[in-house]
Amino acid sequence: MYSKVLVANRGAVAARVIRALKGLGIRSAVLYSDADKDLPYVAQADEAIALPGSAATETYLNQPAVLAALATCGADAVHPGYGFLSENAGFARRVTEAGAGFIGPSPQWIEAMGHKTRARDTMASLGMPMSRSSGLLGADAAANLREAAAIGFPVLVKPAGGGGGIGMVAARSAEELERAVGQARALTQRSFACDDLYLERLMEKPRHIEFQVLADRHGEVRHLFERDCSIQRRHQKVIEESPAPRLPRAQVLERADEIVRVLSRMGYDVIGTVEMLRDMAGEWNFLEMNTRLQVEHAVTEEITGIDLVAAQVKLASGMRMRDVLPAEVQSRGHAIEARIYAEDPVKFYPSPGLLEVFRMPAGDGVRVETGYAEGNRVTPHYDPMIAKVIVHAPSRDGAIARLEQALRATEIAGLKTNLPFLLKILASAEFRSGEVHTGLVGEIAARH
Repeated sequence: MYSKVLVANRGAVAARVIRALKGLGIRSAVLYSDADKDLPYVAQADEAIALPGSAATETYLNQPAVLAALATCGADAVHPGYGFLSENAGFARRVTEAGAGFIGPSPQWIEAMGHKTRARDTMASLGMPMSRSSGLLGADAAANLREAAAIGFPVLVKPAGGGGGIGMVAARSAEELERAVGQARALTQRSFACDDLYLERLMEKPRHIEFQVLADRHGEVRHLFERDCSIQRRHQKVIEESPAPRLPRAQVLERADEIVRVLSRMGYDVIGTVEMLRDMAGEWNFLEMNTRLQVEHAVTEEITGIDLVAAQVKLASGMRMRDVLPAEVQSRGHAIEARIYAEDPVKFYPSPGLLEVFRMPAGDGVRVETGYAEGNRVTPHYDPMIAKVIVHAPSRDGAIARLEQALRATEIAGLKTNLPFLLKILASAEFRSGEVHTGLVGEIAARH
């Protein structure tokens, strides 16, 4: 087991990792930028190391600075959290070359799953179901059109080297395709310094279901059930829950077992999430694999009682699965997470500012994950998510009621938040009935 871990991240995930390390008796060192120096988790770590500057590129994405901090603090491992360098295979290799452990999958899996077309090829070769898609697009508009025609409109132009919904542009006709490719290429080049694009069949109103997996470095892979992440705005998840509502449990568990078999054949290790789309006809298709801890990991923790961050640390250190998880993991009750963003609840523009009032809910079955406290400032330098509220109850109806109550009890002043819109989603007939899909948020927004 590690003795000291550098937390190479910020905000809610940094606070969460520090808490898990304390529970394991492992010392923590955390990085902080100029913009984050007053955030509460910085004082909670055993050691804090400054990264001069505020922009992500000069701080949390600055590999030489992060590696220098690793050398300075003498940590024997790095936890990358999510976002920033968490899925950067080159960074993972540099950490191991520096003699420290990388608390995530082996670099080869980060690299294999990080490029979407290569990931699809790998998974397809192992029997995972795939929707129709293309190879990498070139500069020849006529060739790209032939690829789209072979798939069938509508299609989605997607970045091969990025994620988070950035650079995804729909094209519903041949006339729209060239514009969509140009728009997507500009976005992906700016966001990921890689403009590789491909086409994928655009599913209308699919369910977005992801499966949480853990794996040791000795060949054993386990799943910890699914999360329904269909409530999205502009391809960004807003509300996640488990179990997935209105889906046959046998079908979901069969899919989870198939994923375990595929990843076992690959030799995958440590932690990951396989994301699938299920269309209206009930067909499942592989979307992508995230080789890190997910933002919504707490949903799985609430239904299983498993500390995923602690398990990730143990597995990365070389422990066997039998010493990390119980022989049988059960799903109990229902959990839902809502992400609170500092943004205009109507136009959805970021709304940075001072948290003049920041009073989060508490009570039975209510959990809050945040990196902020009252009096802190939410800056424009990073993602505008300021907190996650997670609830657990014996039933889905009970969880919805508990989450509504928790969100109404949340008091935030000094900046705008998406709290009003979250409550509209929870109050919608479609959400309450479990008839969810990835376009539902847009439909709800159009009504108001």
